[in-house]
Amino acid sequence: YQTEEIVRAMSGYQHPDSWEGGAWLRTSSGKQAVLLAGTKSVGEKYWYGYVNPLYPSSPCVDTNVSDFASCRMADGGICPAEDFSGCCDEQAGTCASYRGWWTTHFEAQLILYDPADLAQVAIGEMASWEPQPYAVVRVDQHLFLTPPDEEIILLGQGNQRRFRIGDAAYDHQNDLLYVLELFADGAKPIVHVWKIQ
Repeated sequence: YQTEEIVRAMSGYQHPDSWEGGAWLRTSSGKQAVLLAGTKSVGEKYWYGYVNPLYPSSPCVDTNVSDFASCRMADGGICPAEDFSGCCDEQAGTCASYRGWWTTHFEAQLILYDPADLAQVAIGEMASWEPQPYAVVRVDQHLFLTPPDEEIILLGQGNQRRFRIGDAAYDHQNDLLYVLELFADGAKPIVHVWKIQ
């Protein structure tokens, strides 16, 4: 809140990131990790506004926003001036999506943190923003990614498909990870199951 810079954040953080689920993994072999499941913005640009109906890889910022940088590059820098021109009028009904944080590319990810790092935060030996994921598992290739037609203005489509995965749970006895794929069967989720080693 005190700077326009993106600081004290996860490496590669972008505003559209959405971490919906989490689980503490403890395998029968004794390995441990804290897992977060979600939809990560990995695009070249991200913005607050709408999907660009003609050029999905181009920003469509909400031109009424002036109190924060509504378009950023992947590295957190501010977009070029031409990216702030907008592309639709919400009141006239010409926008192709709901307003919110969008990106040129989303992907489903599972990220893993070392529980020892989180313990260091708990005892005050690390700042809360210092722990970083030690592994990223990209899972798009295992998803259906078939949103219902009536939800496209909420979800987006293709590379701009939001809300890919949701909650997660871990079965410690059988070393199974359960992750919801959202909107996979119409508006209903389905459950993906992975064996953890």
